Amino acid sequence: MAFSKSIRKGQVPVNCGLCETDRPIKWKCVDCDLLLCNHCKEKVHFRVKTAKDHRIIDIKDIGLHKEELDFAKISCQNHAGQYTCHYCKTCNTLVCQTCVKKSHKKHNLTEIQEEYDMKIDMLKKGLSKIQTDRKVIVSRKEQLNQLLSAEKYNQANQDISKHEKVVNAAVESYFKQLRDKLDQHQKTVSNTIKSDLNAVSVLLQQADDKNNEVQEFIQITNASKFFKVFINLEKKMDIQMPEPRSSHDCVPNFVPGEICLFNIGVLKFIEIPSDEPHIKLDLDKQYQTEFLVGIILFPCIDQSFWISSGKDGLVQKVKTDGSKLKIVSSFNIRIIATPAVTQSNDFLLCIGGTKLQQMSSKTGTLTETVYNMSPLRPTAVCITSNNKLLVGGFNIDYPAPGRRVVILMNQNGVHERVYEHDQHQQPMFKYPYKITTTSNGNIYVLDRRSDKENRVVVLGQDGDMINIYTGTVQINKNQPFAPEDIVTTPRDNVIAADMRTNTLHILNNAGLLMTYYKTSNIGILFPLALAFSPTGKLYIGRSGPKGSKIVEPNLFEVTISGC
Repeated sequence: MAFSKSIRKGQVPVNCGLCETDRPIKWKCVDCDLLLCNHCKEKVHFRVKTAKDHRIIDIKDIGLHKEELDFAKISCQNHAGQYTCHYCKTCNTLVCQTCVKKSHKKHNLTEIQEEYDMKIDMLKKGLSKIQTDRKVIVSRKEQLNQLLSAEKYNQANQDISKHEKVVNAAVESYFKQLRDKLDQHQKTVSNTIKSDLNAVSVLLQQADDKNNEVQEFIQITNASKFFKVFINLEKKMDIQMPEPRSSHDCVPNFVPGEICLFNIGVLKFIEIPSDEPHIKLDLDKQYQTEFLVGIILFPCIDQSFWISSGKDGLVQKVKTDGSKLKIVSSFNIRIIATPAVTQSNDFLLCIGGTKLQQMSSKTGTLTETVYNMSPLRPTAVCITSNNKLLVGGFNIDYPAPGRRVVILMNQNGVHERVYEHDQHQQPMFKYPYKITTTSNGNIYVLDRRSDKENRVVVLGQDGDMINIYTGTVQINKNQPFAPEDIVTTPRDNVIAADMRTNTLHILNNAGLLMTYYKTSNIGILFPLALAFSPTGKLYIGRSGPKGSKIVEPNLFEVTISGC
């Protein structure tokens, strides 16, 4: 094999083993262990008496050729001149006929070829396990290197500083609004008070004038004049009082608001996953929605969340009220894929056509976006950590054969990259149904191919397909892998909800299976939709059996640990 590489690379000149000229080496005689040129193979080597049955192979096949072992001529270590004929499984050694007669008569003996084949098979299985374990070790090494790297720390520090500026600017702006509002109120009240002061001053002067007039009248000594003037003076005794204004008393007080994690942010620590993760789910709450079929859900930062059943064409914003759900708002919109939440807390929707639609989280109004898949129709959408979009799509003439892609777009809708074919120029997807990403830049695409063939395709940062997950034999031996949703966990792993087997498959950020969990253990059947809240709670939406009319909980709040 080393010779072959040397010849191909041209680093070390190798001559023919017979003529020793610089003719090109083309062949190797396995029995003679000689490299041969064409001339010597055809004209010289065959003349050797014993060369009739020699095996000659093309040098391109060196390394691929497997030497056949000769089990008939293995010398016995204990008896000179004899060859071994069996393998003693009792003593784990090769034995000859004499060995058998003397000390191995009643032992477990097998054919040497049979034992060899069995051990080779064991080695191949062991090699497969080693290679699988190596992938896990490489993944662990990548995770540790990522944790050791200061890149995440620097990014988190930058994010904190950036958000600090945004929050400070928002706080300063809000306080300015408060002050401006207070100043305007004070100005309005001051003008009113000044106007009232002028009116009160006039009334006060009138009161002083009447006061003096009455005091002078009291001093009159002429009785006739007193009674004559008194009638007119009596009418002037009433004094007009100023009218009170309620606005003078309406002086605002400042009531400080509470600062909490929802308007500041929190640090989420990503723990190193253990080699043997122990996942645990605790069912906290369960709710009954209006939908009898599976739901699509996406939580909001204000502890509310949106739910939808694509079949019913209804989108609802709900808030938890004890053990019940309170509907905040409701809109008649039929969505076909889990929405993506924008920085402004609006939603990007796949609802038909070639463009994504944006729905206002306040009014439910739909507007057309710049994210255009034409001539493809979007099927899935995901916002990456750097605020770009990954959009899955397929030809409008589906189900006829056509393009099936995932496209990376920037915020202006420009197509930066198209994921469509693998390293062998074969289509990657049949129907890109859901998309999520991990912090190392890997892309997870839930690819629906048929009722019996579904998978999670994992793409690396360079766009190459690095893994395909199709379930595990422990769960999917008799029931095909049928994922309905995928979501990235706070620890940067990925959960795939296998509805038919009531199983959550947990993959690491390299796409390898870490462990799995049966949701039936906590009473959740047919897990269909997954979503994490900002506080790390897992919400699971379930589907009911076809034709089911039983009203029972179909939305569950779960505390998850270990993944």
